[in-house]
Amino acid sequence: MTNCILCAEEGGEVVWRGDDCRVVLVQDADLPGFCRVIWNRHVGEMTQLSYGERELLMTLVFALESVIRQVMQPTKINLAALGNQVPHIHWHIIPRYEDDAFFPGSPWSARVRETASSVLRDRRQQAMELPQAIRAAIAGLS
Repeated sequence: MTNCILCAEEGGEVVWRGDDCRVVLVQDADLPGFCRVIWNRHVGEMTQLSYGERELLMTLVFALESVIRQVMQPTKINLAALGNQVPHIHWHIIPRYEDDAFFPGSPWSARVRETASSVLRDRRQQAMELPQAIRAAIAGLS
């Protein structure tokens, strides 16, 4: 595939990179702490991965969920694997709060409120701890 956005760009701020996938922090003004685990090569469906590759990918997704829960203390974590527009399996790991702009809907639904700027500022400050915490958690998986 030519013009693949996830081949041309990282998909966010790279926090960790392995041979098969990478972890990125997405800069979303409404959803601080939003991360993705992105498979590095073109694979469109989970069943196209070997069992070992699936295990690796989901181990990273679960590790990120755990780290985000610890650091961000959200009301809920949303896990989503859509991939309708890119040929790279990728998982979204998104901390959610009852006062976020979209709650209780999905992060891609219509905005239902504005989150206070002071709350978002505090959450962005918390999210600054994620890169180090994520790298430590992944290092501990070995």
